[in-house]
Amino acid sequence: MKPVYTFADLQSWETVTADEPLRLRLAVLGDPIAHSASPPMHNAALQACGLKMAYCRLHIRPEELAEALHLLPSKGFVGVNCTIPHKAGALAASDEVDDHARLAGSVNTIRISPEGKLQGFSTDGLGLERAIGEQLGVELSTMRVLILGAGGGAGQAVSMHCANADVKHLTLINRSIEKLDPLEDAIAEVYPREQISTGAWDDASLAKALDHSDLVINCSSLGMKPEDPSPIPAALIEKRHLLFDTIYVSDRTPLMLAADKAGARSANGLTMLLYQGEVAFEIWFQRPAPIEVMREALFAHMRAK
Repeated sequence: MKPVYTFADLQSWETVTADEPLRLRLAVLGDPIAHSASPPMHNAALQACGLKMAYCRLHIRPEELAEALHLLPSKGFVGVNCTIPHKAGALAASDEVDDHARLAGSVNTIRISPEGKLQGFSTDGLGLERAIGEQLGVELSTMRVLILGAGGGAGQAVSMHCANADVKHLTLINRSIEKLDPLEDAIAEVYPREQISTGAWDDASLAKALDHSDLVINCSSLGMKPEDPSPIPAALIEKRHLLFDTIYVSDRTPLMLAADKAGARSANGLTMLLYQGEVAFEIWFQRPAPIEVMREALFAHMRAK
């Protein structure tokens, strides 16, 4: 299996994958995508369950997404995951969406029905809630939550999930603050508007938001590169804060290193990826996922990097 396949490969899928011992019928789509740890986790699950297929990485650019998704049924795919920057595009391309995806305004998991329809789902919120419970030992509903990068695909999904979980208060921070107006309106349909705050991404807004928050969730891409600064300066973080970074490319992301300086507890997004994978597997195959097999494969892959 190639480390990464391209849109050109997908167009000639039968020829490109002809020599593979297992048919490549599942994939993760993104731009970039070479860093994704999803294939080791899902391939371990497929093997454990005796499912004779494999999961790969597809590097798809935004302008290629719609055509790529609509090629999948004819190429024999069972389903795919969609990551940055494709979650909104995947929603637009889906023939059907579940309530989580509709409310979140994004799709990160697609199941291809026997009739060839693209059925869109969002597993971001469920994955996040399970991961926070395991890694930080708290229930989401008991927290006052601050979300960084709320205007993006994962940020919108997580924001809506927090509202549905009835968190104590919800603060939305985004670089492009105009993106927060429609999100706030959507959240207000299921959550009290007076418990929602919004703000620009600057130190003054962050300091004010942190005064009234217990849990900080980074849903932005800031931290994917080792040279990135922390989304929040360490000086603004208090020891009482809990910080969850949805990024998992390193053991200690810039946000987690800032939390360390402040003496605060933090976790990265690896366990969130695990639980998103669990939900996706169950969507695709309508059977329980072998979660401990997936956990072992995922963490072994990250240790080997």
